[in-house]
Amino acid sequence: MFGTHRVTNQPPPLSGFDPLACDPALGSALTRYAVGDLTALAEEAGSAEAREHGRLANEHPPQLRTHDRYGNRIDEVEFHPSWHWLMSRAVEHGLHAAPWTRGPGAHLRRAAGFYLWSQVEPGHSCPISMTYSAVPALRYNPELAAQHVPKLAATEYDFGLRPPAEKTALLAGMSMTEKQGGSDVRANTTTAEPLADGSYRLVGHKWFTSAPMNDLFLTLAQAPGGLSCFLVPRVLPDGSRNEIRVQRLKDKLGNKSNASAEIEYTGAIGHLIGEEGRGVRCIIEMVSMTRLDCVLGSAANIRVALSEAAHHVQHRSAFGERLVDLPLMQNVLADLALESEAATTLAMRLAAAVEQGEHDLLRLALPAAKFYVCKRAPAVVAEALECLGGNGYVEESGMPRLYREAPLMSIWEGSGNVTALDLLRALAKQPSTKDVLVAELDAAAGANAHYDAALHRLRAELDSPAPERARALAELLALTLQSSLLLRCAPTHVAEAFAATRLADAGRTFGSTPIPGARTLVDRIAPTR
Repeated sequence: MFGTHRVTNQPPPLSGFDPLACDPALGSALTRYAVGDLTALAEEAGSAEAREHGRLANEHPPQLRTHDRYGNRIDEVEFHPSWHWLMSRAVEHGLHAAPWTRGPGAHLRRAAGFYLWSQVEPGHSCPISMTYSAVPALRYNPELAAQHVPKLAATEYDFGLRPPAEKTALLAGMSMTEKQGGSDVRANTTTAEPLADGSYRLVGHKWFTSAPMNDLFLTLAQAPGGLSCFLVPRVLPDGSRNEIRVQRLKDKLGNKSNASAEIEYTGAIGHLIGEEGRGVRCIIEMVSMTRLDCVLGSAANIRVALSEAAHHVQHRSAFGERLVDLPLMQNVLADLALESEAATTLAMRLAAAVEQGEHDLLRLALPAAKFYVCKRAPAVVAEALECLGGNGYVEESGMPRLYREAPLMSIWEGSGNVTALDLLRALAKQPSTKDVLVAELDAAAGANAHYDAALHRLRAELDSPAPERARALAELLALTLQSSLLLRCAPTHVAEAFAATRLADAGRTFGSTPIPGARTLVDRIAPTR
């Protein structure tokens, strides 16, 4: 017998591990904010079963069926059973709209759970996030909120097109952007005609609609009083399909498990949320919450890529040594670990601000974090992929799927320029936000020379904001806030390493700046089974 197929020097599958146990940043946040025990959710997220469902949901993407065999228009999207498994578990864990009907700490617990569960498979996080984010906007119409929020918060997964009144639970989506405008939603041309019963008839073409098989959609349209926000159900009370035509599913770079659609309203019935002409005011409530999930999702993507890389180097040898024992590899992994720790710590601080109603802090910190953390994810995932060498470039490793997913969060809910300029608008319209932010940052003043210098530079940027420097401001704000949090919450060697490599004049590629105690940083984040 030939021994050519004997497998050696390959890592075992990364499954059956606890992603919380190897995540000191999240563990520290759970303690700091008194979130409670998430061990069961974490262990399920690291299980072989969950990871296999994540793989299958991407191997078998959704399919659009516009008509049935007889020629009737049905506009249905079919999903693989693994998609439904992932969705049902996320809903049962309360990662959608459940926090809005629960007591103190619910938003923090949901944020931590969303971060952990997104590491299983990020595509299905989109409809979960949409459902969570819809509630603040929906509350501008108390009657609609009373009717739908309890079912949006229900911890049952009730898939299928039926009237909302006949379902035990509901999911929400978002339908805002159009071909001619994109993020410039005020350029929307969809029209909303008032009807005698108080509803509206919508006609228009939406270029991107998230989760087209959900039950309810928040959408923007031009009413007689200006751009307004509407709730549009997929199925009307009499059981008939609302006039929503799914024209096609988008063929995206990543996010393959999730259906994103191009739709037409051909006389769809919608219900006004808030006042006519105040649609942006309503929808911005939803956008803010989805931006939080963008940061959480990017932090999750960074973390799972780090886990894959750290696991691989523990078991792979080259040139007579384990990769994890090579000083240069240690430095690369330590650098990635710093990035992950900072992203996770910042994401949880933002979730705490939502929980505590710190609106002024969120008005600046959230777009800055959305800008920076989401832009860092592709670079981190690319470097983590490279730690696996050629193995990481092969689909079976799962790393290409993470890499294709990584740019999405930076684009979703406002790409880089949109979120950076949002900072400038906030500073101009709400000057008090600057004082709240500086007070947060001053809590770490004097703890590190690099930090103090960065804080001084940030103060100057905040005092003289300029459109051409909006990105520089967003980046510096995010880095300074990350450093401030680490100086206050993380071990000293972690905080000082981050400040030295991110705030000083350091190298721009991962692993190019020597990091003291690199092996200690790697051991902090390595998965164990």
